Amino acid sequence: MLYNENGEQLAQVDSFQAKAAFNNNKYNPIGQNLELEVNNTIGITITISEIVVLDGYLFNQVLAAVSAGESPVLTLDGAIEGRNGSQERITYRECIFSGDNDLQNVSTGDFLKRSYNLHCNGKPEYRSALTI
Repeated sequence: MLYNENGEQLAQVDSFQAKAAFNNNKYNPIGQNLELEVNNTIGITITISEIVVLDGYLFNQVLAAVSAGESPVLTLDGAIEGRNGSQERITYRECIFSGDNDLQNVSTGDFLKRSYNLHCNGKPEYRSALTI
């Protein structure tokens, strides 16, 4: 499941992926042939594949964004449940839709799924960890 920051269910997901891309600047000090890098920017992207039982929160947000011509700002909680009941939970704040997002994507004989891509403009908050 995908939750909002209040613990309310937003979507039943088939897959959820959050990635951090570190974009560095390269430089070469005078007199050295070794290329070095320094940190420049970090980008966080989220990819979600939702199993569609009924049109839910994310789909309605995409349609509202298309109608209004702008993306809503979302807060999402990614949660992984451990076998022992522990939970890894990260909150992603200030997320906006980015790139291609499904409106209708149907294949015969398959589950109805929709894919969403978001960019996270806020800093992720690590809320709880998996334990042994």
